[in-house]
Amino acid sequence: MIWQDAVFLCGSVFSLVVLVPTLRDSMANVPLGTALPSATIGFVYGTAFFTLGMTMSAVGSVLTGVMWSLIAALRSPHPYNSSSDSEVSRSTDSTTNGAPHAD
Repeated sequence: MIWQDAVFLCGSVFSLVVLVPTLRDSMANVPLGTALPSATIGFVYGTAFFTLGMTMSAVGSVLTGVMWSLIAALRSPHPYNSSSDSEVSRSTDSTTNGAPHAD
């Protein structure tokens, strides 16, 4: 094992730990423009690390890509995720109570 493999693995594990609250929060709203490129980068980095023989880094990067893919599927507004749109509109309606919003 080369030390760089362990460093990149630690970075990926840190990313996974930081992203768990976003995945668990049903009110989180992450744009697809953020989630999909991040997932793609995770998969591309994973492939690159694997071709360099850095197996641990590859696994960590692919898992980060999977996490971003889950966030894109579950926490991004899109036509197949109707729960995020209805929850946001319900919470907006209940908090404003028809009163004007001061900016």
